[in-house]
Amino acid sequence: MKTLSALDRLLVCADGALKTLSGASHAARPSPSGGSESSSLEANERRLSGALMRVDHVGEVCAQALYQAQALVARDEALRHQFEQAARDEVDHLAWTEERLQELGARTSLLNPLWYAGAFGIGLVAGRFGDARSLGFVVETERQVEQHLASHMQRLPAADTASRAIVAQMKEDESRHADAALQAGGAELPLPVRALMRAAARVMTSTAHYV
Repeated sequence: MKTLSALDRLLVCADGALKTLSGASHAARPSPSGGSESSSLEANERRLSGALMRVDHVGEVCAQALYQAQALVARDEALRHQFEQAARDEVDHLAWTEERLQELGARTSLLNPLWYAGAFGIGLVAGRFGDARSLGFVVETERQVEQHLASHMQRLPAADTASRAIVAQMKEDESRHADAALQAGGAELPLPVRALMRAAARVMTSTAHYV
């Protein structure tokens, strides 16, 4: 496992931010949508799917920022590698949701730079509390994302099989990331912190639905 210098890690973070915000990320796995068409969707269904997928895309923008920041300040080299690997896994989600938005004729959030910057800052703070707390933050984040994706499965139009397939695979991957962080020694976060995370997520999701 190659150890990067602090400068190298900063450059990796900068490169990751540029790719995330410019839409230059490419998935390593094929999209679960299987290239399904959206022509069968009514106009209102297409708008709803576009809004929900935009929210999911914002979640992936934030995931990239969080994992990159936590990897940057991780004390343990193996843990840093785990964060970096998780970020690479999440690139698939980022690319899938952006591709689906294009298919639906919808756009990404205009506030993506703000979401990225805020999530990166939160990741740095979480990492500064030590690896156990940082891993615990991952566990809580991924569990909340699982719940969020489950709600989207209920809200997505039944006819939108492409978006539903993407969300289902994302939910499965997030569960795996949470389990891995827990097994690596993630410590449970205090209740006020978990509540604050939920409140912040509600602000993000409600805003990204429209903007």
